[in-house]
Amino acid sequence: MPYSVNLPSGSGQATLVNSTQADGKTYEQLRLECLQKGKLFEDPDFPAVGDSLFFSQRVPVNFEWKRPGEICKDPKFITGGATRTDICQGQLGDCWLLAAIASLTLHEETLKRVVPHDQSFDRGYAGIFHFQFWQHNKWLDVVVDDRLPCVRNNLVFVHSADNTEFWSALLEKAYAKLNGSYESLKGGSTMEAMEDFTGGVGEMYETKNAPTNLFLILKKAVERGSMLGCSIDITSSAESEAQTTTGLVKGHAYSITGVEEVNYRGAKVQLIRVRNPWGQVEWNGPWSDNSREWSAIDSSEKNRLLHNSLDDGEFWMEFGDFKANYDKIEICNLTPDSLSDDGSKKWEVNLFEGNWIRGSTAGGCRNYIDTFWTNPQFKLRLDHPDDGDKMCSVIVALLQKNRRRLRKEGLDMETIGFAIYEAPDDQDHQGKDFFRYNGSKARSRSYINMREVSERFRLPPGNYLLVPTTFQPHHEADFLIRIFSENKAGAMYPNPPEEETDEEKGLRRLFEQIAGSDNAISARELQHSLFSRKEVKFDGLTLNTCHSIINLMDVDNTGMLEFEEFKVFWEKLKKWIMLFLAYDTDRSGRMSSYELRSALNAAGMNLNNKILQLLGLRFADENFDIDFDDYLTCIVRLENMFRVFQALDKQKKGVINLNMMQFLMLSMNI
Repeated sequence: MPYSVNLPSGSGQATLVNSTQADGKTYEQLRLECLQKGKLFEDPDFPAVGDSLFFSQRVPVNFEWKRPGEICKDPKFITGGATRTDICQGQLGDCWLLAAIASLTLHEETLKRVVPHDQSFDRGYAGIFHFQFWQHNKWLDVVVDDRLPCVRNNLVFVHSADNTEFWSALLEKAYAKLNGSYESLKGGSTMEAMEDFTGGVGEMYETKNAPTNLFLILKKAVERGSMLGCSIDITSSAESEAQTTTGLVKGHAYSITGVEEVNYRGAKVQLIRVRNPWGQVEWNGPWSDNSREWSAIDSSEKNRLLHNSLDDGEFWMEFGDFKANYDKIEICNLTPDSLSDDGSKKWEVNLFEGNWIRGSTAGGCRNYIDTFWTNPQFKLRLDHPDDGDKMCSVIVALLQKNRRRLRKEGLDMETIGFAIYEAPDDQDHQGKDFFRYNGSKARSRSYINMREVSERFRLPPGNYLLVPTTFQPHHEADFLIRIFSENKAGAMYPNPPEEETDEEKGLRRLFEQIAGSDNAISARELQHSLFSRKEVKFDGLTLNTCHSIINLMDVDNTGMLEFEEFKVFWEKLKKWIMLFLAYDTDRSGRMSSYELRSALNAAGMNLNNKILQLLGLRFADENFDIDFDDYLTCIVRLENMFRVFQALDKQKKGVINLNMMQFLMLSMNI
């Protein structure tokens, strides 16, 4: 299926990189060089040594690296077509990869891109083969030599049931090279490999817990040329390949090839077409090939549906029977340009790339509100609802890059997820307060340590903010986000927050020193930090004064100062100190109470004589002096009083009405 890509970063549609070799040479260049020199290719980028096998342990047995011609007399690349019987598991825990390869064999056109068929051990053979994989919006051509790990002349890892056929073993080797080693392939999900084979985005549904619109989801997926599979769970190995009385096989990977609605006896009936590619066994219940239901529908409709179901092993089922018999559905929403433009409706795809960097953009999930806002943010605009609907269908897929390759450095998959918020009209990177006071409109169902987290949503048209995160802060990784939509969507990066000045960076360091691990400053921590101020001579602030400061600056009512609140306070403190020093001419740490009027006027507080007299009585000593602690207490309490009054004076008439409890509450907080 073709696809269109709207990429804010401007890197364009998925591109083919001709070679991943360090020397930049292509497969064809390397093959011709070997033929001219009369030697077989030996891959310097993935040598036949133990490090290509394992990174966390020594090679447990004596492996020999052998070419197919040393293993058997007449090796073949592909014998009689690539089928699931060509894929047998070896001693590596990569059954997830094998299942994906088996599924790939059901889609001939896609298979030919991943496994170019014009390769052989006959004419033009030079010990070199190549395979193509999708990685992070690029198609890579991965070159390998054909030396394969063996023990006693037998392949150790993936091999074919036909011991003269080697395409599957060489494909596994190329995939191991892409990921750094064979050991890097241990453990994974089938969908991960399917995405690397197709460039698609995966979804998985359990039929027993599926959304109510599952039939519509499947119908649209078929219309878009997506790859769909289904299976029946097994509870033990004994059930594998067991046949049910209705002709279905447990543990089998089936493909879904059609979704239709038919008129049956005056009502609409939902049908789904399923294919068993590895046998003649078919469903024998309602709507099976020769069932009586077909005689009750229009002959033209019957011919249309059955004409495309001529393959042995392909059959129709009523959708309710399908859900009752099958357990899992996998959808790989295809996007690569490897499929022909057959008129299928296109997905619209937006791509974002980014990274989480410790101390900068690795803010962690919403549990860590103080740093959550520092995560990368991306804006998405949904203007056009789905055809015949008022909502917009989107699939969001967050993928962490290169984590298998990084295993040898002690790094594994991060636990990742994302949240979607309704975005404000401005184009700015949103700060902490936005996320404190606004809940998400959608989010990934869970945080999980898989390569990709994907989710389908139905959202009303509007502007949205997408925030991808690791679960915990300070964890680093690179990521790719793909957003699939039925109709074209706008995508952009918000304006970044303004760069901090050197002064702000210094203030942040001071804040982190004072705040400690909880990233917030308490009254006692504030008292201790202000005691060390050198500009003014004083014995330190009382705890009550520090509580008043926190009451003034604590806009989110946490009882503590966070960085933005601390930054505002610090600017005010510098201004208050300058005013005090203007009247403390002898630097004694005291100012005359007669100067209080001028100091308060300079601070923007114009008070009448009666209030000034009360302040003098409250804060001046017997010598009519006011020390810095009392001055600061006075000015902070006045600021608090002005702030509270102005907030309550909704009509701006200079008058407020309070009942007793409101008055008491305000008095306690000022």
